[in-house]
Amino acid sequence: MQRKSIRTDVLDVTYEEHGPPDGAPVILLHGFPYDVRAYDEVAPALAANGNRVLVPYLRGYGPTRFLSPDTLRSGEQAALGHDLLQLMDVLRIQRAALAGYDWGGRAACIVSALWPERVRCLVSCTGYNLQNIAASVEPAAAAEHRLWYQYYFNTERGRAGLTKNRRDICRLLWSLWSPEWKFDEATFGRTASSFDNPDFVDVVIQSYRHRYGYAKGDPLLEPIEALLAKQPVIPVPTINLHGAADGVGPASDRDGQSDKFTGGYERRMLPRIGHNVPQEAPAETVAALGHLMKETLQ
Repeated sequence: MQRKSIRTDVLDVTYEEHGPPDGAPVILLHGFPYDVRAYDEVAPALAANGNRVLVPYLRGYGPTRFLSPDTLRSGEQAALGHDLLQLMDVLRIQRAALAGYDWGGRAACIVSALWPERVRCLVSCTGYNLQNIAASVEPAAAAEHRLWYQYYFNTERGRAGLTKNRRDICRLLWSLWSPEWKFDEATFGRTASSFDNPDFVDVVIQSYRHRYGYAKGDPLLEPIEALLAKQPVIPVPTINLHGAADGVGPASDRDGQSDKFTGGYERRMLPRIGHNVPQEAPAETVAALGHLMKETLQ
């Protein structure tokens, strides 16, 4: 494994690379509140099969940094998709297999929906991850209690809490979202250092405020947000890996998504697996990507 970095229009993006440089490109994308360590078992296994595997730190995490203090520390969905597309552009990757969950799954879904010619296939945990901001005002009835952290981050108390207690809050979310996953403190600690990024709090707070329409987005990203508001379909071959024990996105809340995928879609339920699918179920993640890559041409 090599740690490398590239420069986009607003970021110095740090990423880990596995496998031969001429291998078939695979990009693995982590979510909140996690980091690249979620793929520690997935990436080497894919590389051993001859793939070039890239695992970037998202904006606001680990060693990835903004170039300018004047850039809005946005965590909106368009920013995540744009970052992924720029990573591919700078590295001259014309077409890649994508896999992600949570924020990373959103980035992968965005590129797959808006630039499908760049995507060979997609593994998206919980399926269609594009936010419907216009519909976000609709109450979710019994599901509301699982979103407490989002409401918390929409208050200044929440900003202060995340600033002061980021590790405690993130550890709690790990436990609530993956109740069957018995991670130890060392495992959490290897990821928690990524939350010390100086922009972590600002990016997280903006993300959870923007998705409900309570924070303005980056004006430069408005064209992408306008396209996402139309809730476009995803026309690339897709496998949805859904943890049956996901504490924030239960399987019953995400059923019936097949009409959002027009390039072939399969949903695989993973018993006893929670929200952090790649780290909790690395073999199943590798198998899903391997299946899709065999079914698609380079």
